[in-house]
Amino acid sequence: MHLFDITLLTDQRYVLPKPGDWYVENIMLEDQLLTAALEKRGLRVHRTHWDDPEMDWSSTRFAMFRTTWDYFDRFPEFSNWLDATATKTQFINALPLIRWNMDKHYLLDLQAQGVRIPPTLFIETGDPRSLVEIAETTNWHEMVLKPAVSGAGRHTYRLSALNMHAHADIFKELIAQESMMLQAFLESVPIKGELTLMMMNGEYTHAVLKKAKTGDFRVQDDFGGTVHDVVPSANEIAFAHHVLQACPSLPLYARVDLMWDNDGQLCVSELEAIEPELWFRRQPTSVEPLADGIQKLIQAF
Repeated sequence: MHLFDITLLTDQRYVLPKPGDWYVENIMLEDQLLTAALEKRGLRVHRTHWDDPEMDWSSTRFAMFRTTWDYFDRFPEFSNWLDATATKTQFINALPLIRWNMDKHYLLDLQAQGVRIPPTLFIETGDPRSLVEIAETTNWHEMVLKPAVSGAGRHTYRLSALNMHAHADIFKELIAQESMMLQAFLESVPIKGELTLMMMNGEYTHAVLKKAKTGDFRVQDDFGGTVHDVVPSANEIAFAHHVLQACPSLPLYARVDLMWDNDGQLCVSELEAIEPELWFRRQPTSVEPLADGIQKLIQAF
């Protein structure tokens, strides 16, 4: 007998509300909105952190990734937890999709399906070449270096001839442990920002525009980025649908981040199908199609 139909997954920092902490309050609000929509459909909802030692994962039919925003800092542990927990419950999104989406090599799969991505070069773990040697093979004037498994702007650096040598040591340290990627720096990012479209149960629901603070290129709020309401064009919405259709399976929920490349063309900077921030608070009705999709999935289980 399952005690719960669905368990919403977070990390330990966000289990309990913290009065006065707007960041945690937003997380709590959004999970409350989703919980209410699910309970309205007669589902039994639970919420805990993914590494909760007291949790019996066989007690819940499904576990849904919501704000597991420490997984990329604890990737080996998280990966082992996935394997163990997958024998006891089902995941939303499905485990094969989660595995695929955790590593940004997925961008090459999207590209193979006809989705435009920024010019990208992956550097595999243990590559003996120096950062300068690798950068010289690209012919890019400016570029961005980041890990293939990452989030929240972790170890993300804007590089040019002026600072390449200064990042040689950190690159050498990182590449010994994990795969990295270089992407051509997109000149539109500090000017136009990043367009983020939320997709629930295959439907577009709402969007935001993320902009970096003056003098920076990282749009995450961790680095002073700001979020703005926006109405995307029909072409931009169609592009987001194209990205979803190129996935190995259709995500029940996802966030598609779009930028404009140096030719002025739309490209996908990131597809988030594991633990995307979804900005329900800016469009509370967006939980409804998601809750419909979850209800249908659970009823079919």
